[in-house]
Amino acid sequence: MITNLKEIYKGKKVFITGHTGFKGSWLLKILSILGAEIRGYALESHTENDLFNLINGQQICDSVFADLRDRSTLTKNILDCQPDFIFHLAAQPLVRLSYQIPSETFEVNAIGTANLLDAVRQMEKKCSVVLITTDKVYHNNEWDYPYRENDRLGGYDPYSASKACAELIIDSYRNSFFNKASYDHHLKGIAVGRAGNVIGGGDWSKDRLIPDIARALSNGDEVSVRNPKSVRPWQHVLEPVVAYLILGAKLADEPIKFSDAYNFGPYATDALPVSEMLDLAIQSWGNGSYKVEQDINQPHEAGLLKLDISKAIKELNWKPKLDAGSAVEMTMDWYREFKHNKNSIDQFTDRQILKYFNA
Repeated sequence: MITNLKEIYKGKKVFITGHTGFKGSWLLKILSILGAEIRGYALESHTENDLFNLINGQQICDSVFADLRDRSTLTKNILDCQPDFIFHLAAQPLVRLSYQIPSETFEVNAIGTANLLDAVRQMEKKCSVVLITTDKVYHNNEWDYPYRENDRLGGYDPYSASKACAELIIDSYRNSFFNKASYDHHLKGIAVGRAGNVIGGGDWSKDRLIPDIARALSNGDEVSVRNPKSVRPWQHVLEPVVAYLILGAKLADEPIKFSDAYNFGPYATDALPVSEMLDLAIQSWGNGSYKVEQDINQPHEAGLLKLDISKAIKELNWKPKLDAGSAVEMTMDWYREFKHNKNSIDQFTDRQILKYFNA
């Protein structure tokens, strides 16, 4: 697989928004291995332990530190770069934080997406654009039925709703300015990737399960968990990130066919409750325990969420490589390596990527 992707991306100009974030940093690292010429556009990373800094992100791409809401700066950089591929990952990605800053969440996730597409509209060359939203764009009925790409969009919390808004914006731009019927005129392929709950090394976000587990276990503390019965489509970060690259490659080859939305998640058997993920993580670490937080004032979060990935399997020839147990073990291995050999974590990240491709 890595050989095929290298043939697609080597020497190509790739523009990534959100390249300093968790998923963006993994994408950046893989594209550097593939030999792409990368320009990243994002806010600066927060700490020296952010994955972007640990992989020496400044050395493997041309970074622009700016806000997605700064339309003129974003447009200038996209037009200056003239990319062959764009991967749009920049976002306010946290559900609980969206309750604290709802307006900003809508501005970044919805209007920021419109700003990017407006810049793409001004490009005159061929470009394949993959826009990343989330599994939470679906109107959640809290049922066991896995959501398909043509199911109703919606969102209870501001984060989910903002991403659903982004999808409506994408659909409007695709119909109005990047219509498949007029592809020979605009030369833009516009696709959407919807990924499930992503885990992996280098995520330090607050109020996310695996980072909370890693921090607690590293310090010898008891893990606090909010919703042990909540079911999520867990997957290692390399699963969707590689899927985005496969979608980008397909889009470049047949833009009319693949200008569509795709779910990327685990098999149905790996949509597990939080409690089982905790048990797997503690088992992988070797020791630890957890307690359930009782907070009657905590904001609403979806209790049950599954994705139907049959479309991606059939049309993109993509499928998950790792089950939940393997994904957790790979993740905890990264945090264990970070704790004991922080200075070699860049090389360790490389080895995990190559191991994944060779699986």
